[in-house]
Parts: sequence; structure tokens; C-alpha cells
Amino acid sequence: MIGDSPTRPAFSMSQLLIGPPLETLALAHQAVSRVIGLAVFASDALSSTAYATEEILLILALAGAGAFHLSLPIALAIASLLVIVTVSYRQTIYAYPNGGGAYIVARDNLGEVAAVTAGAALLMDYILTVAVSISSGVAQITSAFPALHPYSVEFAVGVILIMTIVNLRGVKESGTIFAVPTYFFLAMMFITLGIGVFRAITGTLGTVTGVETLAETLEPITLFLILRAFSSGCTALTGIEAISNGITAFKPPRSHNAAVTLTWMSGILITLFVGITILSRRIGAIPIHNETVISQLARTIYGPGSILYIMTMAGTALILLMAANTSYADFPRLAALQARDGFLPRQLGFRGSRLVFSWGILALASLASLLVIFSNAEVSVLIPLYAVGVFMSFTLSQAGMAVRMWREGHLKPGEIEKGLETDLSFDPRWRHKMIISGFGALCTGIVMVVFAVTKFVTGAWIIVILLPTLVYTFFRIHKHYKAVATSLSLKGKNQMVAAHPMQTIILVDNVHAGTLEMVDVAKSLGHPWRAIHIGINPDKEEHVKEQWAEYIGEGEVEIIDSPYRHLTYPLREFIEDLLAQNPDSYVHVIMGHLAMDTFMGQVLHQNSVLLFNVALTNMDRVVVTIVPYQIHRAPHNQYIATGNFARQPVKPADAAKAAE
Repeated sequence: MIGDSPTRPAFSMSQLLIGPPLETLALAHQAVSRVIGLAVFASDALSSTAYATEEILLILALAGAGAFHLSLPIALAIASLLVIVTVSYRQTIYAYPNGGGAYIVARDNLGEVAAVTAGAALLMDYILTVAVSISSGVAQITSAFPALHPYSVEFAVGVILIMTIVNLRGVKESGTIFAVPTYFFLAMMFITLGIGVFRAITGTLGTVTGVETLAETLEPITLFLILRAFSSGCTALTGIEAISNGITAFKPPRSHNAAVTLTWMSGILITLFVGITILSRRIGAIPIHNETVISQLARTIYGPGSILYIMTMAGTALILLMAANTSYADFPRLAALQARDGFLPRQLGFRGSRLVFSWGILALASLASLLVIFSNAEVSVLIPLYAVGVFMSFTLSQAGMAVRMWREGHLKPGEIEKGLETDLSFDPRWRHKMIISGFGALCTGIVMVVFAVTKFVTGAWIIVILLPTLVYTFFRIHKHYKAVATSLSLKGKNQMVAAHPMQTIILVDNVHAGTLEMVDVAKSLGHPWRAIHIGINPDKEEHVKEQWAEYIGEGEVEIIDSPYRHLTYPLREFIEDLLAQNPDSYVHVIMGHLAMDTFMGQVLHQNSVLLFNVALTNMDRVVVTIVPYQIHRAPHNQYIATGNFARQPVKPADAAKAAE
């Protein structure tokens, strides 16, 4: 029966939502295959084919319809950049089989500042990916069903909540669930492109209708305009780094399976992106505010309202929603890496009951929800913030790999340099690899600068300010952890352990069965002890003394006056006086706590032990022990105490006061 085993927690609502806890040994069985890995880590990159071509056309439209012929050369240039980045990241996957991507590469080869910058940029981009992709997917749905538009924010936050719950169930389960819409989108897009190419070859593919024709020229075609279109289309590259960050999620051989999956993803991405661009140009698609280019393409190929058109649009909406899953897979892993190095709170490095980094998933969901609410789920508000961070991480990662290749090339054959995430050894092909990574860093660096310059006024300035702020914050966290580690270090300190005098205090509020247990604990320790009561009610003071004499009959209760009804200040002053009298001693404070079965039952009690604990933990040479007195709920709304003194006679009036 669930809950009978002492090593297995009882069934709870969390288990109903995310499933029963998994043993640590089950981590190896949570690894995913290439097929599932493609759905988990590639949905972000693949979803970009739904809008990358449109982003290019939106910029070229500033120069009129006559500039649309440049869409294909720009798409081919982006595809070439994608090939370079893919080859570079394949090198990263084999060089760093434990994952980490840009953060680990930059840390090992460019230093902490570059590493934290890359990590902050990627984390920021993952949050934006969730907000952008889900807002975009909701926009597709509300376009089809306008009545839902007023509820776009609620709808988007609801989708984030659902994805959070699914991902808390584990990488393997979430990948299996999200594989269906990912492969449905791929199937529909390949069918659409296949039929479109066939109709183009046979001369039966018409041109798009029902859209407003642009003028042939509006403004001159300049190099800056072409660079803007190129950088906008480079949104197709977002998500490429996801697989290199999540290598450890793949089944063995991990690096090989991750590299193969990356190649598949890039091949599919290039095929879809270039194919959509060619056919869009062939049908004369025009970027307009009330219909996407994908919709124009599917409508022209299948006819408006056809079942295949509806299926294509449904698949597009689904992949845009599922694109957020890439961030759910990678944000927690990257945050855990940075937490392990002390640049983020340590809690982000802990695995939850389902062997995922639960705190990272919850942090991602919370921050993305805030972005959605802040932007009112408007994609146009979020897009200017998007992709600057990911191209910065591309640049730092590839620059780091170029430095690594240079160092490998300057080792002697057979020589190994240790001290990094992975050891360096001589590589005879180091020049070839260094050129690839260096050229990739140059290209992505240029794209990053163009992004920042062209979108600075429309929102990129926020990233320019936010990124250094995050880096500064991360280093402040790191400084805190280093200071704590220095304080805890035993180096240079006297490691001799000696006995010291112990002054034990029992903190008494009322005299009841729980008080007897506190006295029992104090006497069991074998140290002299004394009982004190914080006097905030003169009438209660005499009653406590009488009850103590009647039921305890040992020692006296000392009253500490508190005329202003403070609980913690008088106690702290009393303890400080004790320590002043004997600086070499410890003060041991024993306090009781009524422990109820349920959260609501616990809320109904004062729970002042929490307040006392916080007030005393920052005092030197003070030790606090909390003695819980468990009270369990029995049938017919009766309560049963299970402490050692549950059978002690207690007057009904005293029992009622004890529950206050």
C-alpha cells in the first residue's frame, strides 16, 4: 500500500500531477533516444521556420515588392551560417560530452566573465523563448477564434502552467508527450512543400490572392537594409545550441547521439526554411498583419478552408506552443551548472522527485509568465528583445572553441593538459577546426551587432542594460558563496575540539503535555537547566507558575518581563546577559512546537517557534532545539497526541489553553 514503506513517501496531490518519485538510480533510465531528443531539444529551432521567412520579407517590404527577390539569397546565406554553426557545435558536443554549451566552453577557454555573460544571455533568451513562442501560438489560435482574443494573457499563462506540470514529470515523459505535435508539424510542412514543389514543376501552382499588393519601390535597397533582413531571418538559428546544452539527457553514446540529432535538426531546418522561402517567392506571398506567410502558402497550395490547410495551420500553432519545451529542457540544466559554480542560488542545482531540476523549471515558468503579463501577450513587444542574447552566446561559444583548438594545436603529440572540464590533447586537425569556429564566431558576432543596432530603439536597449545587470548580480552571488566558504573553511583555524559549559533554557508558554516532553529532553541531556516565561500577560504569569508547581514540581519558572509585549527582544537580552557572565559557554534554548497533521490545522496555531528560531539563529554560541509534540487527527474529528507523555493527566481547561 502506498505510504506504508518508510522509504517511500505517501501519496499526495503533487504525485497526482507529476507522478510518483523516482529513485536516484533511475536517472540513467530517464535518458532519451534521438527521436524523442529531436522533439525535446529541436522544437524551438524547428518552430522558427514558421516565421523566419516572414521576418525577412517584413524588412524587404520597406523597399517594395521589387526587393523580394533578395529573400532567397538571404535565406541561402542564413542556411550557410547555420551549417557553420552546426559544424562548430558538433565539435563542442564531442569536446564537452557532459554538456554545458556556451557557458562551459567560455568558462574553460575565455574566463569567468565571458562564461557568466554567455550563461546570462542564454538564460535570458530561454525565458524569452517561452514568452515569445507561447504568445505567438496563442495569437495563431485567437486569429482563428477572435472571441478568445480578450483572454490571450490568461490563455498563455494557462499554457505555461500546463507545460510546467508536464515537464515536472521528467524529460522522458515530457519528450514523449510533446513528440506528437512536433512530428505532426514536420509531417504537414513536408507534405505542403512536396505538393507545392510538384505543382510548381507541373505549372499548376497559382499566386496568392486576397492580399494587398505592395508598390515596386518605396525606399532604396541599401546594404544596411539587407543586413537588417539577414539579421531578422537569423531567428531561424535560435535554439541551435539547445542540444549541446543537453547532451547528458541522451542515451549512450551520448555525444554521438547528440551530434547525430543536431545534424538531423539542421538538415530539416535548412530544408524547411529554404523550401518555404522559395515557394513563398513563387506564389508572391506578402507579409501582412492579418495573415501569416505560412497561411498564404498553405491557402494557395490547398485552397482556403480545406482540411489540409486547417491541419497545416493547426500544426504550425502547435509547434509554436511546443517551442517553449526546448527552454524547459535547457534552462534548468544551464541554471544547475551555474548554480554548481556558485553564480546562481544553490537550490537551482537540486533535482526534484522526478529527477528533473524542479526549481529551475518553476523559475522559468514564473519569469516567463511575468513577461507574458507585462507584454500583454503581444509578440511584437517581445520580438525586439529576442535573439540578441542567443547570438552573443553563439559568438562566445565559437570563440572559446577557437581558443581551445589553438591550445590543442600547440601541445606536443601525446601531451595532455588537465584542469578543464575536459582534458586537452594534441589534435592534428586543429587548424581546420579553429578556422571553422573562428569564422563562425565572426559571422555570429556581426549578426549580434546588427541585431543590437537595428533593434536598439524598438526594445533591444532593454537587453543592453539588463545583460550587464544580470552579470553583475551573478558575480555578487558568487562573491557571497565564496565569503561563506571562506568562513566555513578549517584552514588556518584551531581544529581542536573541546568541551564548553552548557546553559540550558526551557522556553515555557503554557504548561501542558508538550511541556513535560521539553523537560524530559532537557534532563536527558544531563546539563543544568532553567525554565523561563516571557511575561506579556500578568494574569497568565501566575497561572503558569501554579501549573508548573503542580505538574512539574521541579525548579521554578523565571518570568522575563516584557511590558511592550515583545517576545524575542527580552529573550535575546536575557541570553546576552548569560553569555556576558560566562563567555566560554553555550546557551541551549529548548522550545516546543505543536505539530499538526494538516497545513490548515497548523495555520490555526500561533507557531511562534518559527519567530524565535529566526531571532536566535544569528546569535553566536546559541543553540536552538525544537521539540515537536505531534497531534494526529483521528476519526470523528478527535485528536490524539503521540508524545511520550500523552497519557499524563491534564485538566480539560489546561488542554484547551494548550491548543491556543
